[in-house]
Amino acid sequence: MKHQVCYLLVSIILLTRHPDAGAVNNDSVSILFAGDTVLDGIPGKEIEQGKDPFSAFTSILNTADIRIANLECVVATTGDAADKNFTFRAHPRTLPVLKNHFDAVSLANNHSGDFGRIAFTEMLGLLDQHKIGRFGGGHNLLEAHQPLIIERKGLRIALLGYDEFMPRSFEANTHTAGVAWSEDEQVIADIKYARSHYKADLVLTFMHWGWENELSAGNRQRQLGHSMIDAGADAVIGGHPHVVQDVEQYHGKPIIYSIGNFMIDALDNEAQTKGWLLRLELTRNGVQSWDTHLVKIDPQGIPFPVSDGQAPCWDNESNHINMCDNKLPMTHRN
Repeated sequence: MKHQVCYLLVSIILLTRHPDAGAVNNDSVSILFAGDTVLDGIPGKEIEQGKDPFSAFTSILNTADIRIANLECVVATTGDAADKNFTFRAHPRTLPVLKNHFDAVSLANNHSGDFGRIAFTEMLGLLDQHKIGRFGGGHNLLEAHQPLIIERKGLRIALLGYDEFMPRSFEANTHTAGVAWSEDEQVIADIKYARSHYKADLVLTFMHWGWENELSAGNRQRQLGHSMIDAGADAVIGGHPHVVQDVEQYHGKPIIYSIGNFMIDALDNEAQTKGWLLRLELTRNGVQSWDTHLVKIDPQGIPFPVSDGQAPCWDNESNHINMCDNKLPMTHRN
């Protein structure tokens, strides 16, 4: 109670000195989420040739304060390919291009371990070297479950990422690098710890879950999504099915079950060529609005914005999920 009184007195003094002193904390922060992004294959070859496969989205990505992608590959020169149908390893030369467009990436997916723990550990160092934020994976279990804290306009935003697509063999453990696995009890504890220990104002979770090509979220996704919101998450964003799935407002907070693909040339069907770029507008009170921008991926795996059509959106004034014109607010990064 003593600390609360002191904080109130300081706030009153600041507001008395300058009537706009609290304005920064009241400003909204915009954050964009892109789905599965693979820098191997044709997109990687374009970068090798000096091209930028993200270029069609430069102006849209630059409207956000924070830009996040799911990095659906390992970036390394080491390691041996795992025995699986698809393995993705991108060259480190792709990272400066990634850095131009994204501030951080989630590593919590089923392709981070495609070339083993040596390659994954190399990637951790490369991302740090290029100052690209990372979450959902780390050198050990503790680091894999640590939130990435990004502070903008006085808001402390915690990002947590989890994989729950089998096999579980690439989970980080006490002394071994890997990804954060989605164990319900641990996820709930991480969300609460992000607030209590890291003093996060907002907590966002980026999930790798569900079954491929399913257009509707399954019971498991819904159960866990609700549990995360109940634990204190302000929004839940999902990927992995390679297609977009349904959306929900649960206790006034968004669960976007799958935003689909963003950049990948390993596509099986037409539905996999369509994704969403998700934008959230955040304040200290939570998500004030969100909308989606349609993404179309060409046969080379390169994404392009769709200029017409409608996509899901929500704001706290209407308090209903609607289908809105496919346009993102044109505000600019600070």
